[in-house]
Amino acid sequence: MYRTSAWIGWALCFCASLAVSAQDYPEDDEMILDLIREDGTQPETGEEPSAEFLRCNKAAWRMPGQYLVILRQGSHESHVQRTIRRLRAKAARRGYLLEILQTYSGALHGFLVKMSSDVLHLALKLPHVHYIEEDSSVFAQSAPWNLQRILQPYGGTSENGTYKPPNDGGMAEVYLMDGSVHSSHREVEGRVLVTDFSHVPEEDGVRVHRQASQCDSHGTHMAGVLSGSDSGVARGAGVNLVRVLNCQGKGTVSGALAGLEYIRATLLARPVDAVVILLPFTGGFSRSLNTACGHMVATGAVVITAAGNFRDDACLYSPASEPEVITVGAVNSADQPMALGAGGTNFGRCVDLFAPGDDIVSASSDCSTCFTSRSGTSQAAAHAAGIAAVILSANQRVSPVQVLQMMLHYSISNTINLLSLPETHHLSTPNLVAAMPPASALLCRSVWSERSGVTSTDKAISRCRQGEEMMGCSSYAPDGVHAGEAINESGGQMECVAYNGPGGKGVHAVARCCVTSDLQCQVHTSPQPGQDAECVKPQHHLTGKMSTGCTGNDRSSAVHSAKTHVSQKPGPCLKIRNSVTSHALCCHSPSLECHLLENTSADKEQVEVSCPSGWTLTDCNAFSQGSAILGTVAKGNSCHVHSGAGADGATGIAVCCRIRPPDQSAAAPH
Repeated sequence: MYRTSAWIGWALCFCASLAVSAQDYPEDDEMILDLIREDGTQPETGEEPSAEFLRCNKAAWRMPGQYLVILRQGSHESHVQRTIRRLRAKAARRGYLLEILQTYSGALHGFLVKMSSDVLHLALKLPHVHYIEEDSSVFAQSAPWNLQRILQPYGGTSENGTYKPPNDGGMAEVYLMDGSVHSSHREVEGRVLVTDFSHVPEEDGVRVHRQASQCDSHGTHMAGVLSGSDSGVARGAGVNLVRVLNCQGKGTVSGALAGLEYIRATLLARPVDAVVILLPFTGGFSRSLNTACGHMVATGAVVITAAGNFRDDACLYSPASEPEVITVGAVNSADQPMALGAGGTNFGRCVDLFAPGDDIVSASSDCSTCFTSRSGTSQAAAHAAGIAAVILSANQRVSPVQVLQMMLHYSISNTINLLSLPETHHLSTPNLVAAMPPASALLCRSVWSERSGVTSTDKAISRCRQGEEMMGCSSYAPDGVHAGEAINESGGQMECVAYNGPGGKGVHAVARCCVTSDLQCQVHTSPQPGQDAECVKPQHHLTGKMSTGCTGNDRSSAVHSAKTHVSQKPGPCLKIRNSVTSHALCCHSPSLECHLLENTSADKEQVEVSCPSGWTLTDCNAFSQGSAILGTVAKGNSCHVHSGAGADGATGIAVCCRIRPPDQSAAAPH
């Protein structure tokens, strides 16, 4: 029997980081700043300058009097305890008491303290304190819907139409950070382990309904989508419930941090090869929550989160804005952006892909045999988590970024109508709907930077994730004025850098980030400006090119040969050719082969050149005799060249690579 839940999803605050400086603060912020300025305490020996104070800029969702005190990198547990003792002593001398609610010693070192805001200025001046973040609320991302739909992944149906994925995900372990779960429901009975962890805030309001059907509704639906016997994506995956949301679907940043620390400690005590952590909630931007999630990815866990249900830029929310996690938006049964009343799925460059999130049928907490339909980016994230569990069960040695690349590579592309989104997000929002992948090959994705500033010295930087190699780097300027791009190395990691041109209105850097077995890439710069950049090792393939110093409206340098070098073609920048520096990206992997494809189109403002099936686009470039080239954009396996108004034609240039199957000889794409 099907029942429709009447539970209404919660909205959330948009949080922003506010540094302690003379800005336009609300009245209570001014009070805190005045205390900091007027404090007569002299800095202790070796004490660092005052730390930053961060808080949510939506007052309705702040938790006044509750603060995360985060210590500087390299701090230890002894520093945490010493800082606590110093803060207690300083507060006591002024007649204030404080309560330490939680300490952190994983990705972050610090503590959660309940204290008067009058004591805040004392804490900000303590040694080792990096920043203090006021605690704030996070919320389950789910809302009711009336239509019903069950996921049918690509390649996941048998002859009789029943759901049949490549495997049941039984080799993976999923940690679900949610509220309660109706663990005796027939869909999830025997699949859910309710851990002993619980860190949830009190419910709001004087009349709180604590019926099991309310407290368990969101978590039960999530567990059903993950591993339900009839409605689940990975029906053999074990689900470990970590309670961080209350009966109203509300939690806190501090509770989420504590939950992640619990998971980390559990995995240290009992290591697991294939781990997925699902955070089906969204809060305002939090540096602490993002950092902790990024740390979990660094330890080998695949972390997946909801993009949010606010029809807004996902980069404004946490943990959706953390680059290392897999952020999932929601689409409906027609593969269009999910709409929820006045809101809808979040979007933008911080979203990695979309998944079914509208009218998803799964377990209901109303009874042990009930089902219900729910909608939200929580449901979309649960689908992605199930797919990740299936991928990990097929190969437990793949890294988190390889899981992401497989999900992106085998997603259904170009089915979402992005015109309903704000125009500024059309290009950076991925047009990908998650589907079940059958296998792996050379996998690449595009990573956009933020738009740079508008001065001639401004630049934009895009980076790949740990475990990925940068095989291409390009730039995109909405007005066509940019000065090229380059790849720099910083801290052992390559960066794609795009330079704004004189009079330009900002530029984006777009890195092409790839994974495959034993892939290694390095950048070679031309010996002198105006000379070619070459791949010097015969087993290395040219997978991308960059040029810097071209300050007109045209990027005239182009890949000439996908085998050996980069050369210049005629164009407006030829007159300053001697000041143009070329950069070649040279990559090697067993059986890697790369070739060049070109497509020339006259009198068009957009040119497209695509790599054929079985080949992967690693770099996207353009050449024009005279028209302004706004930039090049890689969409899936296609290179799109955007020319300015009145363009007189352009040539799109794509570098297409593949890992040659053992039984095939080298061949050019056609």
